[in-house]
Amino acid sequence: MPKTSPPTAGKASGSTDVTVEGRTLSLSNLEKKLYPSGFTKGQVIHYYTQIAPFLLPHLRGRPLTLKRYPNGSMGEFFYEKNCPKHRPPWVKTIAVYSEGNQTSMDYCEVGDLASLTWVANLASLELHTSLSLGKALDRPTVLAFDLDPGAPAGVIACGQVAIWVRDLLQPLGLKSFAKTSGSKGMQVYVPLNGTQTYEITKPFAHAVARLIEENHPDQVTSEMKKSLRPGKIFIDWSQNDPHKTTVCVYSLRAKERPSVSAPVSWAEVEKAVKASDATLLSFEAGEVIRRAQREGDLFAEAATLVQKLPHGPGK
Repeated sequence: MPKTSPPTAGKASGSTDVTVEGRTLSLSNLEKKLYPSGFTKGQVIHYYTQIAPFLLPHLRGRPLTLKRYPNGSMGEFFYEKNCPKHRPPWVKTIAVYSEGNQTSMDYCEVGDLASLTWVANLASLELHTSLSLGKALDRPTVLAFDLDPGAPAGVIACGQVAIWVRDLLQPLGLKSFAKTSGSKGMQVYVPLNGTQTYEITKPFAHAVARLIEENHPDQVTSEMKKSLRPGKIFIDWSQNDPHKTTVCVYSLRAKERPSVSAPVSWAEVEKAVKASDATLLSFEAGEVIRRAQREGDLFAEAATLVQKLPHGPGK
């Protein structure tokens, strides 16, 4: 796979064979437009191969749910939990028991460039991961807050709430990291990388959400009811669950343009909120690659920093 330019079709059939880390893949329909902006399937694959050094540490070892858009970002999509049976033999899987189906499902596990390229060729524009590693499904590696704006609130209001989350957690000795959702919202991740289970993290996240709602009732809700969300930011604490997934950092999103769930520094969040400029919290594929190559992985510590939650957030 070339490192400096997108793959291009070399056969009349519209497919071309490439070698990635010693693995041979057949890539198809590379000129097909998957975004209304003109972003092609070849460019999707190129994005994922270029961002791979920064993305793979956040995918490796995790059950991956594919969100596939065979007819492009504005077309119908489907979630694929079971890794496709036609997968190459070198694509690894993680068995996860499904209580509902009373059986195990084999999720894809993408830990190398070849597997990531194969997944991108499936038109899985979005990559949704468990908060846990496959080897310890009951132990999340992070605590997650998904900030979902109810119109007319937007990403700037999410940025302000993200700062409130950060400021509440700091006195507890907890470091947190922010990323855009690639859509209208944001997420705040608190690295754990220890032994605490969802039985601890989910109630803790709920308590944080309720406390911020108490302090800012006009701007925040912790309630699930959609009727309570207009003009407010819903702090979705329920994502801290072994059965839930969240969009992975550096994943593309299926929008009109190839937006990305991009990590941002707290200084960037503060600057955007102060200026009330939503464009400062919006990033597309090319820009995300340049940022990562220039600044490194702003989310790196989310995969490595070991922290422990106290019994509950103080008031």
